[in-house]
Amino acid sequence: MTTPLVVETVPPPASAPEARSGLDPWRIDELPIAPSPRGFGWFSAIGPGVIALGVSIGSGEFLLGPAAFVKYGLALLWVVGVAAFLQTLLNVEVMRYTLATGEPVFTGFMRTRPHSTFWAWFYSILFFLQMGWPGWAGAAAGAVFFLWAKRLPGSAETGTVYLIGVGLFLACAFVLMIGRRIERTLEYLNWIMVSLIIGGLGILAIMFVPAYNWAAGLAGFAGFDLKTGAFQFVPAGADFFLIGAFAAYAGGGGVANLTLSNWARDKGYGMSSIVGFIPAAVGGKKVSLAHSGSTFKPDEAALQRWKGWWRLVRVDQWGVYFTGAILGMALPALLYVTFVPAGTEIRGLGIAAALAQAVGAQKGAVFGLTIAVLGVWILFKTQLDILDAMTRAITDILWTGSSRIRSWRGGDVRVVYYVTLTVISLWGILAMRLTQPIILLALGANMAGIVFIISSIHLLYVNTRLLPVELRPPLWRRIALVALALFYGFFLTMWVWSSIFGSS
Repeated sequence: MTTPLVVETVPPPASAPEARSGLDPWRIDELPIAPSPRGFGWFSAIGPGVIALGVSIGSGEFLLGPAAFVKYGLALLWVVGVAAFLQTLLNVEVMRYTLATGEPVFTGFMRTRPHSTFWAWFYSILFFLQMGWPGWAGAAAGAVFFLWAKRLPGSAETGTVYLIGVGLFLACAFVLMIGRRIERTLEYLNWIMVSLIIGGLGILAIMFVPAYNWAAGLAGFAGFDLKTGAFQFVPAGADFFLIGAFAAYAGGGGVANLTLSNWARDKGYGMSSIVGFIPAAVGGKKVSLAHSGSTFKPDEAALQRWKGWWRLVRVDQWGVYFTGAILGMALPALLYVTFVPAGTEIRGLGIAAALAQAVGAQKGAVFGLTIAVLGVWILFKTQLDILDAMTRAITDILWTGSSRIRSWRGGDVRVVYYVTLTVISLWGILAMRLTQPIILLALGANMAGIVFIISSIHLLYVNTRLLPVELRPPLWRRIALVALALFYGFFLTMWVWSSIFGSS
């Protein structure tokens, strides 16, 4: 992204704190100067936040959120506000580590005891349990079926929906092969997606959502239910499997938030411009990707440059991710509760087209088809981002943890990335046969809640123990990471409790 200052790098001793788990220590280099964008230049300077936002819109905002709002009402929007706020703070801390070291945060986790190999397996398994289920492609297939057949798919169309889903999933894998830098390709696509989706849904909401529902939505961010005239933070007889999943995906969701650091590394944020990136197979060329990061001496000049990078992070996260997460959840919620009768169960093969069918029946086929097209694009792009996120994170973990893999095929990281992508794609084709897409998504989303609980505390440890004192988070940000763990711990506890003893 920027050209670093030319200085002689100095390797620290192997006894450095970041090397105690078996990984190589950081080298000492110079922090590059951050860009100073103006006007439209901001669109090229920022980007990781819009990728993470693209992931969030396609799962919580367009699927799990509507299922919860239609069933329980807009008073649940308070969950969205709290989740988006806490997740944005988590994202900023994730990017703090990458700015300071040039490493994805998964590498930072691997730098803690007991051993790097333990944490490599641990987070790889968590990644698989959360995102190893291609429910987004399966849900998009239901919307494609609606576009073709002009009706929702039923049990008789299970095979047809499956084949459409496989085709969409493989199309995602193909897109990840094109372009010079994979992160940049995703960035372009997500800018288009977020602009069209939020803009399109916003126009539809202005056209069709009555004033009462707008007022109910605003009150819902405070947990107040206009129908009952009382605060309703937790619905009576709540399905905590659904609500826990909705809370986890009200924003990025678990490992999707953590992968923000991988995209920031490939974007070239902070020390990342020194370590390299993962190029694409078609249009890219072999790039030297360091398996260990670099940090800098936090003197007065370096800390001044650090403020420049921190300015980019604030705009990327608060201006793009947080604002987009709020709008991305609120707008579909308003449309769904306007057109789909309260209490309707929409968790089926056609969940992605439920709104399209309802709008088409009440306002005309052209509006229904417009929403169906938006639904296909949202879910396809989300599956693309998820597929890259999982492949990218596992590739980085393998690249960091194994010298044998780094030397494979001449040390070309593209080989590791695309072999991993192939394995994940083959598994995805099988996984789509297991159950309905929304069930796969809900399973993954509840795992995301567990990831939030673990990773927020782990990140707190990494950023307050491994980073230089001058770069560590202030006290209030540390408290926010603990608050995030408690927030998702509540939903996990209620899910487990209701599963054992029943919702009554």
